[in-house]
Amino acid sequence: MTAAFLQTLEKITLLTNKGSALTCDLNSMFSCSNVLKAWQSSVFGFPNSIMCLVLFTLFASTALVGATNGKLSRGLRLSIQGISLATLGFALWFLEQSIYSIGSICIFCLFCFSGLLLVNWGWLRLNAADLPIGKGGRAVVARGIAQGIDIIAWLLLAVVLAFAMIVQFN
Repeated sequence: MTAAFLQTLEKITLLTNKGSALTCDLNSMFSCSNVLKAWQSSVFGFPNSIMCLVLFTLFASTALVGATNGKLSRGLRLSIQGISLATLGFALWFLEQSIYSIGSICIFCLFCFSGLLLVNWGWLRLNAADLPIGKGGRAVVARGIAQGIDIIAWLLLAVVLAFAMIVQFN
């Protein structure tokens, strides 16, 4: 949430003064300005960071209810997991656009993406027994979680993206 908030502040700075030097502009590769000026940073007509603020607030609020022993219905948990997966899909698209079309990476976007990986990892573990994928599918997921394969899969996704960035920007 902090990264999304800071990115929103940077976007406001850029909107009020297009020539502003942003604090997250480190070099041509890590340039929030380049990313925030691209059309992909406002796909729905408002800055993506505002969407991230709303979604991370939703994820954190739901987690807080669970952490305080509140009861979350199966439907709510699966719905939030679906939203987090859809958000992860959007984030993957946005990172692909940043790497290959925009040609720069926003550090705040990387922090938000890392948070999404953690959120999705947590929801998968929490909902494994309730996933609507059949008894056999749930058994496979449960075995994978018991063996830590889910952790390896999420880390592998992060490594593949890091490798794509290294190859593109080196």
